[in-house]
Amino acid sequence: MNLSERLTDDMKQAMKDKDKLRLSTIRMVRSSIQNLELDLHRSLNDDELLDIFSREIKQRKDSLQEFKKAGREDLAENLAAEIDIISKYLPEQLTEEEIQEIVRQTIQELGASSKADMGKVMGALMPKTKGRADGKLVNQVVQQFLQ
Repeated sequence: MNLSERLTDDMKQAMKDKDKLRLSTIRMVRSSIQNLELDLHRSLNDDELLDIFSREIKQRKDSLQEFKKAGREDLAENLAAEIDIISKYLPEQLTEEEIQEIVRQTIQELGASSKADMGKVMGALMPKTKGRADGKLVNQVVQQFLQ
């Protein structure tokens, strides 16, 4: 079962369970998917769906920080729940140690040695960590290695 079918099945199950938060979250994600499909005039593959899931989580994490700064815990709790729901569609996330090992190997492969090589390293790393690691965390680990 591909991600799109899984999302549809989960939406139907949320309707049956009368789980309003899960249903609305899945509908928002499906809306983003359908908008992109309309723009591209084709169905999306699983890699493109992973990009959308990652983008949706990133948007919610950014909003979550803002709500916490503003003292809006009620909205922050809701966003945290949405993040948990969407995260279930992403592959298992890499640990920081695994990211460090991938970064170390990539830096060796590319022969990178300074911050000037940052773009080259990030360009090679992002396909390896796509959907499995937060880009900010990967960026921080690369900066630690390229000092």
